[in-house]
Order: sequence, then structure tokens, then C-alpha cells
Amino acid sequence: MTSPTALISGAGVAGPALAYWLARQGWSPTVIERAEGLRSSGNPVDVRGPALPVVEDMGLVPRLRAAATHARSMLVLDPDGRPGVRVGTPASRSAAGTREIELPRADLAGILHDAAAPHAEFRFDDTITTLRQDAGGVDVTFERGRPGRFDVVIGADGLHSTVRRLAFGPESAYVRHLGVYVATIPWRGALEHPHDVVMYNLPGRLVSVHPCAGEAMAAFIFRRAAVAGFDHRDTDRQRRILSEAYAGAGWIVPQLLAEAGRTTQLYFDSVSRVAMPAWSRGRIALLGDAASCVSLFGDGSSLAIAGARTLADALAGAHGDPAAAFARYEREHRRLTRRKQVTMHAAAALIVPRTRAGIAVRNFAARTLLRPAPGGPARTAAGRD
Repeated sequence: MTSPTALISGAGVAGPALAYWLARQGWSPTVIERAEGLRSSGNPVDVRGPALPVVEDMGLVPRLRAAATHARSMLVLDPDGRPGVRVGTPASRSAAGTREIELPRADLAGILHDAAAPHAEFRFDDTITTLRQDAGGVDVTFERGRPGRFDVVIGADGLHSTVRRLAFGPESAYVRHLGVYVATIPWRGALEHPHDVVMYNLPGRLVSVHPCAGEAMAAFIFRRAAVAGFDHRDTDRQRRILSEAYAGAGWIVPQLLAEAGRTTQLYFDSVSRVAMPAWSRGRIALLGDAASCVSLFGDGSSLAIAGARTLADALAGAHGDPAAAFARYEREHRRLTRRKQVTMHAAAALIVPRTRAGIAVRNFAARTLLRPAPGGPARTAAGRD
């Protein structure tokens, strides 16, 4: 008996996780990825909540822990770059007693890829160009590879999903900019606080440096209205936007901007919400950020891992009825994503306050409500009017 086939677009977090679980259920998965290989950088993300039992069942916890950032506390600087509020990083546990794991997104994607690769076909440096479905399957053409036919096609290709555009319509119909942009770069400079996530706020702007197992990661998160004609692949324009947003900033921001101007590993994109009335159409469905982006402020990686397991289980239990499988997956997984999407604006207000007064209020709440890390500095406000 021939195994059912699935084409998965995207080799980030959701795609390899889904390929692994589909293969475990007797499917033959193929993963297509536009990039030439796995990403070598990415902001730190958490594996927690509903994702923890999934990675435990995959036997990945030791590898994930080996790649973990091991940040011990969060240090908020004052406008002059001096230490202010320090609080311990939060920790949670799964049913098996495992603490949440924080690691660079690229490391997470690489570990998931390695778990899936023995059981799935991965095709890099290619992308889908057309999708034509009928009652029995989906005919697919590619930019480089030969056409193929698959039982189902899954778009796990992120905020700017090709599958969503081809099967559901233009990005503008579903993606809403939340007034914030984010950029990340690797940072090889000296770390004055090697065990802290260091945060430096100015009104409407945040810079953070995050220690990782290898090189540190720096992030820029700033408020800005939607950029007209924004192209997430136009790196030169992104560098100009970043320099304009942080002009005149203190601390080590000038050095970080200089690195952003020369690195080949700049990530830059809008913080956006994806809202869709349905995640599937016939034999085509969406997973992760392509369906319900909660990136940056909403545990997107953990939700992608959990959603991959839910979707694979639904397909395995539907006995060849993808419509029934997709309906079950969406019904179960929307309960998780809906809660995260409604808190995104509140999270943005906490991370990137609009005013100096807002920064001061946030820092007052941090030093009043959160316990300082052992051995931390006196808890003083990190922002001043």
C-alpha cells in the first residue's frame, strides 16, 4: 500500500516538526524551502507550554538544552546605559517536570530538521509556483524542480507564506501590521553582562543583547507605521530604516548599528498579526505563522511545534479525509492561538513603551512586582522623565 504524500512548504520550525510526526504516522513527507540551506542566525525563542511534551516525545530535550541560552536574569539599563532593574528570568515546567527551554531560533530549526531528515525529503533553494487541486490531490509546479502531485499541501512558510498567497489570496487580505518592526543580528562584541538579557529602552524603541551558547544576539524593536512598499527581502532599505529609527541613541547602539550595516545575517520584518476565517481550502492547509502569526509577542515557535503534532494526529486519524482532518486540527489549535493573539498589543506596550513616562511605569512595576535576581543591583527605575 502506497503511503499518503504531503508537501510542506517551509523548513523553519513548523515544517520539520510536521514532517517528523507525519512520517511517524506512515506518511511520505517532502519539505520545500526557498532558502539555500538552514538559517545560521535568529532571535532566541522559547520552547514551553504545549510544545514541551511534543519535544519530549521526540527525544530532543537533551539537544535543545545543549543549545540553550542559559540567561540567568534580565537587566534593564537606564537611559545612560547604567544598570537599573534586574529580575530573574521566568521558568515553567511541563507535566514531566521539564523547565522551559530558551534557545536561538536557528538552533531550534536545525535540531527539528535533523530529527525529521532521516524520514522526509528536504529540497532547498526552490519554491512553489502554482497549486491546482482536485478531489484526489494537488498538482504542484516549482521554480526549479520537476512538477509533482501530492495528497495534501501544507503552508508552514511563515508570515509571507507562498502557499497562503497561491491558495487563499494576497497577503494584504490577511496580514495586519501592529505598528512595530523587529531586527536581529549576531553580536560578537564583548558582553559586560554575559549572563543577563540586557534591555535598553528609549521612547518607542528597544535594543537588547541576549547571551547565547555561541555568539550573542542583538535585537532592535521599534514602533513605526507601516512602511509603504515594504519588501522583507530589501536588506539595503531595511538598514536605512534601522539607522533612522535609532539615530542619536546611546549605550552601544552605534556599534550595533555598524554591525547591522555590514552583517549578512540581518533579519528584519514587521511585527504582524495574521487573521484568517479558515486555515484550509480543500486539500491545502496552513500551519504556524502562515495561519496565525503571533511572532515576537506570542510564543510562535512553541505554538508551531504544538500545532504540527495536532495536525499530524488529525491527518492520521481521518482515514484519507483531509477536510475532516483540517477541521479537527483547526478546531483544537485555534484555542491556543486565539489566546495569544489577543495579548499581542499588551505585550508590545510592555516591551516597547511609547514614552519616558511609560518606561518609568513599566520599570516601577518590574521592581515592585517581580523579585530581583540574587545578587542583583539595587532596584532603581530604568527610565526617567
